[in-house]
Amino acid sequence: MRFALIGCGRISPNHISAAKDNGLDFVALCDIVPENMEDKILKFDLPVHVRRYQDYKDLLSKEKPELVAIATESGNHAVIALDCIAAGCNLIIEKPIALSLQDADAIIAAAEAKGVKVSACHQNRFNKSIQKIREAVERKRFGRLFYGTAHVRWNRTYEYYSRAKWRGTWEQDGGSLMNQCIHNIDLLRWMMGNEIIEVVGMTDKLNHDYIEAEDFGIALIKFKNGSYGIVEGTTNIYPQNLEETLYIFGEKGTVKAGGSSVNLIEEWHFADLLDDADEVKKKFHEIPPNVYGFGHNPLYADVIDAIKNDRQPYVTAQDGRDALELVLAIYKSAAEGKSVRLPMDECSTVDFKGRFNQ
Repeated sequence: MRFALIGCGRISPNHISAAKDNGLDFVALCDIVPENMEDKILKFDLPVHVRRYQDYKDLLSKEKPELVAIATESGNHAVIALDCIAAGCNLIIEKPIALSLQDADAIIAAAEAKGVKVSACHQNRFNKSIQKIREAVERKRFGRLFYGTAHVRWNRTYEYYSRAKWRGTWEQDGGSLMNQCIHNIDLLRWMMGNEIIEVVGMTDKLNHDYIEAEDFGIALIKFKNGSYGIVEGTTNIYPQNLEETLYIFGEKGTVKAGGSSVNLIEEWHFADLLDDADEVKKKFHEIPPNVYGFGHNPLYADVIDAIKNDRQPYVTAQDGRDALELVLAIYKSAAEGKSVRLPMDECSTVDFKGRFNQ
């Protein structure tokens, strides 16, 4: 399967490794900075026949890849995705799938019309810990779900933001909730029944006066099934990343996933006593080298299989839209000072330009 990667920045090593490990025919790289491509070719010992492009449209017309991964700045995901779909390419799109609901809907509609597969890269769904928790949810071991919480307590410095000027901007990124926390926000929504009635949010910029968007956000969520969600996300933790945790509390079960990227099961209690908690903690335990975890490999394997067998990927474009919608609902509630009802049809990060201007 002919594969190309558009965007060779911070997250690209995970995509390159996953593409190689899954046996894809790596035909091309694209980045507006040639040095980024050369660096990745050397570091990952890519085949000599891999072509380099600075214009992704040139890549699409000349290479005609079957599968493309988009790992550019967030604000360009949608326009590149729509061009790739028009060229007949299946897609893996780094989170967030887009920065507006209108663009996300356009991607979903175009993919359906063209008959191609699109997966939002929410790779933490493939964590061993998360898969085990999801199994418990699907088997209804929790009984009635009461509430779940998603915490991302990380650190991002001036050096991080200065390395890529698009970070922290409303037009190209958003803040801590959209960039750093959207993976855990996706997991919370997925676990707690997905359908949301109402969101109340607060956001602030407490410690990064050189970015436009928030570095701190909290939210309360009311799900249609009667359960609740709590979100806390920040890049202000001193002196380094502390944790990413997901709690699920139910009538007959309590679970906590923790570690650097919800890669450990730290609490496992169920009334049915179907399994031994210590054994579960030991078996569904991963220590990844960074916060991106090990999920890219199985996500790629799933997308390849979805293309071959003409089925929807495990993580769909709609899943990506759902995560985006929840972040935008928090932004909207915080900006307007009132609760926001879901579903939403229109909203974009650019709607909040000037939000924290003094």
